[in-house]
Amino acid sequence: MSVDNQTIRSTFHSHKICVIVPTFNNGTTIETVLKDLSQYTDQVVVVNDGSTDHTKEILERLPVEVVGYNDNQGKGWAIRQGFKRAVELGYAYAITIDSDGQHFADDLPSFIEALSAHPQAIILGARNMDQHSVPGKSSFGNNFSNFWFWFETGLRLPDTQSGYRLYPLQLLRNFSFFTRKYEFEIEVLVRAAWSGIKIVSVPVKVFYAKKEKRISHFRPFWDFFRISVLNTVLVTITLLYIKPRDFFRSIKKKTSDRSLSNTCSTRINPAV
Repeated sequence: MSVDNQTIRSTFHSHKICVIVPTFNNGTTIETVLKDLSQYTDQVVVVNDGSTDHTKEILERLPVEVVGYNDNQGKGWAIRQGFKRAVELGYAYAITIDSDGQHFADDLPSFIEALSAHPQAIILGARNMDQHSVPGKSSFGNNFSNFWFWFETGLRLPDTQSGYRLYPLQLLRNFSFFTRKYEFEIEVLVRAAWSGIKIVSVPVKVFYAKKEKRISHFRPFWDFFRISVLNTVLVTITLLYIKPRDFFRSIKKKTSDRSLSNTCSTRINPAV
């Protein structure tokens, strides 16, 4: 279904949706990203995560809400600060998009369409990770993340590392997150799944610049180490609490269903 830009803009307002753009030293791409977003919405919150380049000066001359602080804290912390500001501004949903130009604003309609069918879900933008421009480490990292997400939740998703997502803010309001960097995007998915929040995927495009022009703040050793530590914690919780909890819940549900079935049968066929 094709949706025109004005309809999308109206939906952003009527459904109280904003776009959160976390950024750190993406001065060469941030203005283009925001210009592309402006074709669909003016409800944008940029979180300047302690940039030391000219990002701050660029943002000062653009009509966007800016949350800023001096010291770089990490992508997860930036998204969490974006959530906080979005709630303060009265938004019900937030779409996160990277500031390095990897994502395309013209995929926003896909999230809007999915939201109409799944208003209580996290909507995940699933990238095509099989295309030639995708770096090998990104493809490996995504497969690694997908596997552990499945082990921890029993759910299969095609792209658990995508930063292009729609979050229902009210469903996350009681969570106390503990991660601050890239691993936050794993924590929020796993813990949302544990709490029963539905997660659905929509296909989105992805662009990876040539290696010499690509700006990435992902530190292969340290960030992969932090993600591994997080998964170790999540797997431990899964084995010691989540799986036993779900097992006993299933037993309780079967017992309750059986009791209800027997009650209904008695009412329909009373003893003579």
